[in-house]
Amino acid sequence: MYGTTHIRAKAAGAVAALSGLLLAALPAQAAHAATAPVNTGFESGTTGWSTYSAGGQNAASFTEAGGHGGSTRLSHWSASAYKVETYQYLSGLTDGTYTLSAWVRSGGGQNSAYIALRNCGSAEQRTDLPPTANGAWIRLVTSVKVIGGACTISLNFDAHAGEWANFDDITFTPGTTGLSVRGGDLSTLPKNEAYGATYRNASGTAGDAMSILKSSGMNYVRLKVWVNPADGYNTKARVLAMAKRAKALGMKILVDFHYSDAWADPGKQNKPAAWAGHGYTQLRTDVYNHTYDVLNALKAQGTTADMVQIGNEINGGMLWPEGSTDNWSQLAGLITSGANAAKAVSSGTKVALHLAEGGDNAGTRWWFDNAVAQKVPFDVIALSYYGYWHGALSELQANLDDAASRYGKPVMVAETAYAHTLANDDGLENNVATTNQLVTGYPATPAGQAANLRDVMNVVEAVPNGRGLGAVYWEPSWTAVTGSGWDPADPSSGNAWENQAVFDHNGKLLPAATWFSHR
Repeated sequence: MYGTTHIRAKAAGAVAALSGLLLAALPAQAAHAATAPVNTGFESGTTGWSTYSAGGQNAASFTEAGGHGGSTRLSHWSASAYKVETYQYLSGLTDGTYTLSAWVRSGGGQNSAYIALRNCGSAEQRTDLPPTANGAWIRLVTSVKVIGGACTISLNFDAHAGEWANFDDITFTPGTTGLSVRGGDLSTLPKNEAYGATYRNASGTAGDAMSILKSSGMNYVRLKVWVNPADGYNTKARVLAMAKRAKALGMKILVDFHYSDAWADPGKQNKPAAWAGHGYTQLRTDVYNHTYDVLNALKAQGTTADMVQIGNEINGGMLWPEGSTDNWSQLAGLITSGANAAKAVSSGTKVALHLAEGGDNAGTRWWFDNAVAQKVPFDVIALSYYGYWHGALSELQANLDDAASRYGKPVMVAETAYAHTLANDDGLENNVATTNQLVTGYPATPAGQAANLRDVMNVVEAVPNGRGLGAVYWEPSWTAVTGSGWDPADPSSGNAWENQAVFDHNGKLLPAATWFSHR
């Protein structure tokens, strides 16, 4: 309930037993523990910290040169398989919610690695370490409710021989973390259902895909809307029907305006056929009227949009050529028309501006600096992040942190996904189809997919000052079904995404979906 954490309730007995051992092993100074952590940068070796290893491998926890902030870091490493915990006990705390922050690195491959807050009077909270590329540091957070004035900061590693983790710059401060957006783009679900797709929960019971995902913790449904698509899907009428389903389940709605008859992305921003001959002035009216029409219809049926995207992955602009970034004043005018229409329908609807390339800080700065200079109104910065295309997780973190600080706006990952297999379930080759397309540390397995989503969510949660809203998984229910192809003009076009859905090739829910429930 506090932070994107992994609470292993089924292991409660084992955790309690280990906690007893650890408490018994606490050094004498623990009885006089401070109300704030000491030696948080490990510049004084392990002074103030204690070590516990069930196998007696305390030497696997040590400090060495090469810190994140200062000159020294804590390392966990051994030439043989090992389990080790480095911890610090705090007492005399004022009851309330606290957040642990730590900079971490990990080579990956370990059985488990996490930062945790335990023995705090409430359920243990932990956040797993991601594998980190090129020695990059990642900041993680986890929060807990302290009841009884005491809490233990815990840095854990369960590893095979030679695997390693680093920790540095620990903070423990009042406050909480969490993700308000834990969503999925279900735009293709109606078409899949129409062509016979079936879905089952993790226990194998058949059911409605949206309901299954809601039960897994998904709280936002993203729905794209095209103007006049050839197949009759992703239209205003379809969005209205899906919004009713989502709101009936208590979920929120993010409407993604493509301003096209088909896919709009960084490589193509084609005007809808009905607007093909329109110049800039008329296009501003078109954008306003279309946006207002869809959102007002949603409001009229009692399903007001909670958030909207004015354009989809508009790195190069939208409605080309008039709305290209080659003419920022016109692009700004078109976006402003859409944003104004959204606010005219409901002032409470958040306006998001959405770019691809979530790891590209220079590109994000360039784009939003121009948007701000042109006085484009917006509430949220939304980025796509696919680790196999958009850089390392550390680059995503740096970009999210910088954007949130530079523009004073909340940020989110509006699209992310990862493969659970490299197997193909239809005649169209998958977007991620070979091992050399994968991200190091995340195999194309159900566990690898789950870890990838977990780590993306954890990075968003760690954005300072609570400005990380959350993440939206792209098309978690788009399994391979004949007729439900990617091209709205060609039903036989196939699906290149089924190996990245969170339902397997038999329609059964995968472990990645459990991360929708982690707040």
